Amino acid sequence: MATFKFVTIGENLGTRVLGEKVRNMLLPMILGNEKVVLDFEGVNVVSNSFADECLAKLLLSMPLEELKRRTTFRGVNNFVRKNIAVAFKRRMLIMKA
Repeated sequence: MATFKFVTIGENLGTRVLGEKVRNMLLPMILGNEKVVLDFEGVNVVSNSFADECLAKLLLSMPLEELKRRTTFRGVNNFVRKNIAVAFKRRMLIMKA
């Protein structure tokens, strides 16, 4: 099991550019390990844009069930949890259209 600590990127994660950069770091980890812990301990804010670009766009590489099997979340505060959930819901709606 591998751990990706988002706080090493920053306490406030907010742009699509940063989200894409982090997704490009994460994807090989997710594909190459049994399970990856997405650790948000110490992260205060994740914007909808960052959450979509970094996390929800992982759905373009694998189905949701596989992503759930390959990852788990840790240390997510309520604000971050809400924005991640919204990003996944919106991305799934876009993909269905």
